[in-house]
Amino acid sequence: MKRLKIALMAGGDSSEREIALQSAAQIHAALDHEKYDITLIDLKGRSWSHTAADGTRYEVDKNDFSITIAGEKKIFDYALILIHGTPGENGMLQGYLEMMQIPCSSCSMTSSVITFDKVTTKRTLQGRVNLARDRFLLRGEKVDVEAIVGELGLPLFVKPNASGSSFGVTKVKAAEELPAAIEAALKESDEVLIEECITGREMGCGVMIVGGKEWIFPITEIVAKNDFFDYEAKYTEGFSEEITPADITPEVKADLNRMTLEAYKTCRCRGVVRVDFIVTEEGKPYLIEINSIPGMSGGSIVPKQAREMGLSLGELYDLIIQDTYK
Repeated sequence: MKRLKIALMAGGDSSEREIALQSAAQIHAALDHEKYDITLIDLKGRSWSHTAADGTRYEVDKNDFSITIAGEKKIFDYALILIHGTPGENGMLQGYLEMMQIPCSSCSMTSSVITFDKVTTKRTLQGRVNLARDRFLLRGEKVDVEAIVGELGLPLFVKPNASGSSFGVTKVKAAEELPAAIEAALKESDEVLIEECITGREMGCGVMIVGGKEWIFPITEIVAKNDFFDYEAKYTEGFSEEITPADITPEVKADLNRMTLEAYKTCRCRGVVRVDFIVTEEGKPYLIEINSIPGMSGGSIVPKQAREMGLSLGELYDLIIQDTYK
């Protein structure tokens, strides 16, 4: 393979921007720079820019997906996307790249739209995996607290329909808390998903299919010190314990592996993905969400799973680049 000119797409416009920058820095350090010509591109609004070592900023020309530095024009061959949230995980960036016929490391635009939108994910996977009962609300829609609690019980989880890293997620333990929880979710998204609370152990399941080979990563159990695996528990040292591989029965492991692959294939995913579940006391897994661009920062789950398999981050992304570039 020729030395690919890779645009490492970082940043983004969501609440997850800082985590995305950390993920990109990890991957930038892990990749073989003799094999790849890598340019870190920070996306923020309409600005797609690279900052050189001397502090000079250079803007990407979106007409041909190129950048000109010191008079030398570079047209990128490939986009490696490490943007959580918008525009990297919700399909917007992938739509541009598909129009420009630029291969990328992540799911396609269609797959990204499906997996980023929680309700669409659930409707796509209905009947294929176990799912919590839910109610879906639009901004401005009248909320019947009594009816929702009567249908789904308490406690409840209230989530932005299209957001990540547990921003705007609230665990509601009393009916009177529901309106405030909905308002918190609406700060992150125009749509709200209200779900029954499935009690159990949380599991993160990494997966990818490259070169026709299915890679099922070791399963991680996530034990949050907080009430649930919120942003603080995810990204603050000491607020969660992550056990890889999880101490689960062979039967539960087999169910999780099957449902993880089912979710990946049904939603037409590409590259490395993390699928999260709650496993009840009886050993029944319920899907929580699909992370089409999982975190790759120092404290993230998938890099730890890869190391457990004997794969470095550089080797992991070598496999992904070789597969998706073709």
